[in-house]
Amino acid sequence: MSHINYHGNVRDAQRPGISLTESQTFYKTWAADYDKDTVEANYNGPRATADRVLKLFEGKTDVRILDVAAGSGLSGEALHRIGFRSMDALEPSEDMLAVAKEKNLYGRLIQDFLGTNRLDIEEGEYDATVMVGGMAEGHVGCDCLEELIRVVNQVGGFVVICMREVNLRKVPEYHKLEPRMAALQSEGCWEQVSRDVFPNYCEGEDGVIFVYRVC
Repeated sequence: MSHINYHGNVRDAQRPGISLTESQTFYKTWAADYDKDTVEANYNGPRATADRVLKLFEGKTDVRILDVAAGSGLSGEALHRIGFRSMDALEPSEDMLAVAKEKNLYGRLIQDFLGTNRLDIEEGEYDATVMVGGMAEGHVGCDCLEELIRVVNQVGGFVVICMREVNLRKVPEYHKLEPRMAALQSEGCWEQVSRDVFPNYCEGEDGVIFVYRVC
């Protein structure tokens, strides 16, 4: 494993026990420095995920993607860099979404939380929902999976989730993530395509990318 070098703001935003409200308040003060701080933390999740998405669509880039928990648009930048152009962003933080807007990557900017609430998005509107870094302490919960599935086209559509691999063990909320994923597969909602652990997701820690095909 690479040397782990924890960055203060990256850690503070997902400290143990932080609530959703607290994490969102933190982003109000962090938005302006977010991109710089994540570069310093060697955040490679967006690039690794974008490469995986490109392989999923066999090099095709004329697909519609919803960037979930889009933040300042780092994942959008990674996707745009390799050719994707039809992207919308879903992000709860007004301040982070303002930073993303300046990058001119997205068509629609949707300010909303992802959870059990129904988003202002039509069923099957996207070819893929992609979420990088949204599953961390005090962030997106496991109750979001059904909504990620709902907005994806049932003909060849994908749900792609990338997160710190350690969070599956370290964060109590995510102890139930893979069991819930398996239950949704048993219910015929989706089927697993891959589960890949990779090095240097962020701060030298491993990441994991889950890919599911919507049924």
